[in-house]
Amino acid sequence: MTNQRHANMQGGSHLEYTFTDREFQMIAELAKQHYGLHLQPSKKPLVYSRLTKRLRALDLRDFESYCTVLLQPQGQEEKTHLLSALTTNVTHFFRERHHFSYLREKLMPGLIAKAKAGSAVRIWSSACSAGQEAFSIAAMVLDACPEATRLNIKILATDVDAQMIQNARRGQYDSDQSEAIPDEYKALMLQDNATGFQMKPELQALVTFGELNLIKDWPMRRLFDVIFCRNAAIYFDKPTQSHLWQRFADVLQNDGHLMIGHSERLAGPAEAMFRNVGITTYQRIPRNGDKILP
Repeated sequence: MTNQRHANMQGGSHLEYTFTDREFQMIAELAKQHYGLHLQPSKKPLVYSRLTKRLRALDLRDFESYCTVLLQPQGQEEKTHLLSALTTNVTHFFRERHHFSYLREKLMPGLIAKAKAGSAVRIWSSACSAGQEAFSIAAMVLDACPEATRLNIKILATDVDAQMIQNARRGQYDSDQSEAIPDEYKALMLQDNATGFQMKPELQALVTFGELNLIKDWPMRRLFDVIFCRNAAIYFDKPTQSHLWQRFADVLQNDGHLMIGHSERLAGPAEAMFRNVGITTYQRIPRNGDKILP
């Protein structure tokens, strides 16, 4: 079928497809409902540019047809494409390295002692993208504790994007990704493969990957010692962010730590639950009545 695309004038520029305010609002409401994304009207040109590829891929005539696809019962697969298009999955190993330095130098000695005493240690990379953050965490764990795989130390790595999780599970990356890995950690982390490099089995053994939507239910039962949630909350509005910080406080051990992105700030009730101990690094303040799982 020939793709008969419409063109119109918006803001003085020629567009390939019509994109009305009503259609933008439909997409914005769907993105908020399913993924918590906050798309202000000023984001309309960005949404247009990100989604035109999907219209071409689906051979659709206009955004009205695209909205129809999204709203169909069988439209879940396209919703995942919508999410990928509207969010940025660009990341690299050891991004905002100060967090990894804090984990290695300040937290790992206590966590190792806890694990060697027979207790569980749990670290959560809650918006892990293609896995670089989780494997950077694993490198810090193994550097501090070479026998970590024989102790009860586990890293949970989750992301809402199913494709990113599939990529992360493979642990394979293009060769240019290694440039972000400090030289002193390359031997610990990397083994070559035909197209780039592979995470070593010891790192992969520490990490469990899974799909998780941060604004939906969380199935985890055990409390965490450390949570990384960096550059994910920027997509949410203020009330959603505030609720997310509070939920993290609820699933952290007493004195547990939360690492957030450089442009993010704690707000709402969670401000009284944390104290700042480093650059965008916060420690949970114990409160009377807290229930702590072993």
